[in-house]
Amino acid sequence: MSYVQPSTKQGEQTHFHAPSRGPIRRAMAASAIGNATEWFDYGIYSYGLTYISAALFPGSTAQATLFALATFAISFLVRPLGGLFWGPLGDRLGRKHVLALTIIIMSVATLLVGLLPSYASIGIWAPASLIALRMIQGFSTGGEYGGAATFMAEYAPDHKRGFCGSFLEFGTLAGFSLGAFLMLGCSVLLGNDAMHAWGWRLPFLVAAPLGLIGLYLRSKMEDTPVFRECAEVAEREHHAGVPLRELFANYWKPLLQLGGLVVALNVVNYVLLAYMPTFMKKELGMSDNLSLFLPLLGMLSMMVLLPFAGALSDRIGRKKVWWLSLVGIFVAAVPMFTLMSHGIAGALIGLAVLGLLYVPQLASISAMFPAMFPTQARYAGMAIAYNVSTSIFGGTAPMVTDWLIGRTGSTLVPAYYMMAACAVGAVALLFVTETVGCSLRGRGIPGEKGTPSGTRREEAVHEALPEHRHA
Repeated sequence: MSYVQPSTKQGEQTHFHAPSRGPIRRAMAASAIGNATEWFDYGIYSYGLTYISAALFPGSTAQATLFALATFAISFLVRPLGGLFWGPLGDRLGRKHVLALTIIIMSVATLLVGLLPSYASIGIWAPASLIALRMIQGFSTGGEYGGAATFMAEYAPDHKRGFCGSFLEFGTLAGFSLGAFLMLGCSVLLGNDAMHAWGWRLPFLVAAPLGLIGLYLRSKMEDTPVFRECAEVAEREHHAGVPLRELFANYWKPLLQLGGLVVALNVVNYVLLAYMPTFMKKELGMSDNLSLFLPLLGMLSMMVLLPFAGALSDRIGRKKVWWLSLVGIFVAAVPMFTLMSHGIAGALIGLAVLGLLYVPQLASISAMFPAMFPTQARYAGMAIAYNVSTSIFGGTAPMVTDWLIGRTGSTLVPAYYMMAACAVGAVALLFVTETVGCSLRGRGIPGEKGTPSGTRREEAVHEALPEHRHA
């Protein structure tokens, strides 16, 4: 179906083609596969940390583990540079072309990690090469998530953006779980000696076919209807993407709001997903395989609940589901981490409760975050704010948590860290505009005064210009 929208210039009109179910489903798959590739790398790195640190780093086990966690964090420090590079490029050239490049760079960097010679073979060049590859991966990831969320949000129907966007996060957990299951499966089948010798490399080699699948899916998609419509208007009026100076001058409020929300989102995310296997092994004394398996059960349960939480955000609003999540985690963090220290059953229950409370955040971000910016600044604003906050508070969370536990001796440090992050997120959420049901079209910020909601806007155009409607 096609709607005709009056342009900002008198006498000119812009055709908006609402995508059918087929393109929407392909857009969901194309967006999710890139996120899955990104988090596949995090999954195999987090769950193979013991083997990677022993193979590529010098020193004692504790020192090598800390070096490996620091290398995990280093890749996040490069992400803002990726956001600054890829974000404006995506607003000028289109979401599709940038996303095709980022997924290839990500998958190749992950593949090469699995081919690195060990520290025993090449000495200091082994950790140096790993750091270089993690920085390349971080640079490409700086344009991946913001672009994938923007791509998905702009394809999704306004009244189902939460439900559709939840599948991007389904891809997040699917990729992480696949990487973790591969590392765990190799560990069980090959044994400890073979894993330390060469088995840890096998999961990294799977990144190549994942990247090729993602590239194929993205190459077959048109760019989003929202971007194409905005690009037509920009071409006529000679203003394309927003320069960085103008982005920071005009959209500093949503940049700060989004950054605050991401503090809560990613501290909880990386503590629960990336750090938990190390925490369970080092602090709770669980076996290698058990410390890997229990968090996986939690992730699989979260995957099942994501679409329902996304649909709930379409019904009651993004802010309400975020309040439910932030307050719930703040209240439950200390009791659940206390419970985790009381055996396997306690650890499983504690993880399940915290994972359940985290799901409403995770399910709604792909619908909520892109809607905080107008079309011409959406990719850049999303990529920069998300990645700056993630680089400082997200990727560093495992390393900071591990260091604080070592200094204080308290296994409740992760709980306190999550609580502090949720408090920051709550302050930011107070100032966020609710955008459920709002259209992402046009050059105004969705939900602001003067920007009509999606359904009402389409109906108004449809009724005002019936002669231009066609099936």
